[in-house]
This record gives sequence, C-alpha cells and structure tokens, in this order.
Amino acid sequence: MGKLRQMLQMQQQLNDATGGIGWENGYTNKGKRINWKRCIYLEAAELVDSYPWKHWKNIEATPDYDNIKIEIVDIWHFVMSEALRDYKINQKGDIEKLTNDITKLVNYQQFTESVKPINKDIYKQIAWVENFIKTVFTSDDVLQLIDAFFEMAYQLQINLDVLYRLYVGKNILNKFRQEHGYKEGTYIKQWNGLEDNVVMQEILENQPDVTPEKLFALLEDAYRRVTSK
Repeated sequence: MGKLRQMLQMQQQLNDATGGIGWENGYTNKGKRINWKRCIYLEAAELVDSYPWKHWKNIEATPDYDNIKIEIVDIWHFVMSEALRDYKINQKGDIEKLTNDITKLVNYQQFTESVKPINKDIYKQIAWVENFIKTVFTSDDVLQLIDAFFEMAYQLQINLDVLYRLYVGKNILNKFRQEHGYKEGTYIKQWNGLEDNVVMQEILENQPDVTPEKLFALLEDAYRRVTSK
C-alpha cells in the first residue's frame, strides 16, 4: 500500500505545482480547463500506436515496448489525477481513503504479483488497451477505471513494482521539464538523438535503487551536456 499511497501523494504535489491549488475544480490557476478523461484516452491512443497495427504501413515492424511502458505510466498520471479530483469533489475523501478503496479492487491483488510472460499476439495486447478505453467512455466510476487500468497494465507486463519505479522516474522527469522551460516552449526534448524519456529509463535500468533526488541530479548532468553545445 505504501507505493500506491506515495504515487498518489506525488501526483497531488505535481498537480498542485503545475495546475495550482484547487485544480480539482476543473481549471488551472491560469484559467485553462482540465479534462483528465480526454488526457487518458488520447494517451491510450498513443499506446495503441506503439504497435505495428497498420495493415498498409511498416507491416514487418515490431512493437515499441519501451514506449509502451512510458505510455502506460503517462496514462497512470492522468488516471490518478481523475481519481484525486473525484475523491475531493464528489466523494469528500482524502488520499488515505482513496488508497484503501483501491486496494479492495478485484485486480489489485493480481497487480501486486510478478508479471507473467506476455501473450505474443499483438492484437490481443491491443485488445486489452481498447477494453480499457471502453471503460473510459462507458463508466463514471473512477474505481472501475483504475481496476481496468490494473488489468490492462498487468497484461502488458507492468505490475505495481514496475509501475512505481517508472512512475517515480517520470514524475521526476516532469518536474525537471517544468523547471527547464517546458511550459515556455524552450525545453529540449531530444538529448543527443534520444528522447528524454529514454534517457530516464536508461538511468533507472543502470541504477534501479537511485533516489528521486539523485535521478534529478543525473538528468541535470545529462541535460547540461546537451545545452552546452
């Protein structure tokens, strides 16, 4: 439960920092409307596009599993944001209550277990994503949305431990982006031919026990080498 609670707390802090206190009411502190469900289904569409599903293009290509992991983590950012919004505005509950309710979901226990070999049929993999997208459009129950996310992620070889590691990495990367001109449009996303997401994943793979503070510092070092040229 600790990892789940920590991710929810980190997401609350990130949203407070980027959208301003009170973002749960549906607007940023700049007056921009927020629609977390739209964020979710558009990220899910990008997840589908990580597969070579097009019958007319690159038919011999293989799935981009590195990007698939990143897209799942991006979706999780928005799923948690919708849950935090719903619990504050509609459920009158806090992060503790949300955490407890999530642990009671049907797919939560499975999500805490070791992942199994992935089904090699990419169309079955895509079907899990599309089942999740269907839930986005057909259910207003945020816990049902989270349960569908857990099922999709687990089928694509993401469990709680993997999600936590990648989420912390992406959370720190998002903070790093914000502090280096992301909103202003001055941030450089390609670092010596690699997207910053990939650089972040490589750091996590090489240093799986890296702290958030150390990860931020390592990103700073890598970015400095890009901007100093």
